[in-house]
Amino acid sequence: MDEELSTVFKALGHPTRRQILDILKQSPKTTGELDEYFPDVTRYAIMKHLRILEEGNLVVVRREGKYKRNFLNAVPLQEMHNRWVGKYMQKTASSLLNLRSTVKQKGGNGKMSEFRIEQELFIDAPREEVFKALTEKVEDWWEFRIAPKGVTSHFTFDPVPGGHFIEKWGEKEGAIWGNVYYVNAPAEIRLFGHLGMQGAVNSAYTYRLLEKDEGTVLQLSHTASGVIQEQWEQEHKKGWEYLLGTLLKNYVEKK
Repeated sequence: MDEELSTVFKALGHPTRRQILDILKQSPKTTGELDEYFPDVTRYAIMKHLRILEEGNLVVVRREGKYKRNFLNAVPLQEMHNRWVGKYMQKTASSLLNLRSTVKQKGGNGKMSEFRIEQELFIDAPREEVFKALTEKVEDWWEFRIAPKGVTSHFTFDPVPGGHFIEKWGEKEGAIWGNVYYVNAPAEIRLFGHLGMQGAVNSAYTYRLLEKDEGTVLQLSHTASGVIQEQWEQEHKKGWEYLLGTLLKNYVEKK
């Protein structure tokens, strides 16, 4: 843990790298797009800064065609917060991006609103394998947890109408990540689930799987409405990108 934090501190130690993270917080960028923000910095230097940020796990890189797109990964920053600040703040579960461990936060700025997230990625594997990985094999790649820090938990996902996507860490302890209400295997599955959001919130997400070029196009739709805190949309957007575009894709394609 301390070695990982040392890498994070090193990555944050340069003002250009901190500015890159500020830019990526707004939206993902290719290396070329980032280069345009720094007219006085060489492209080689920008690439070197990105490598250091990637080594610190603060940036996740995903190839899209001939380009590499850089995404902010806020998980290491949240872990730093939890270690030195979180114990003084009220405990609650945070977004997908911060569900690696129990997150603590204070107050809230929620208001009645809604958001919709639409994402799509290509996975070089048959549709049946991707569907199975999303459901029955989710334990193998879904790394975010609600269980208290230091407690081992396990996932089960029953892909039938009325089935549950559940995390358990004891005989009676656990949390439901999703309730299945529609299945058309292996093409589509729909669930209700708060996914870390607390309070008066309605949330639902859908996986659609399309066959293409001997692989699978995975489409995600996530909608939420109610008392929504303003940062939740961006946090869930980036959380889904990390879960599906990195963890799931790597898991299926490396099998």
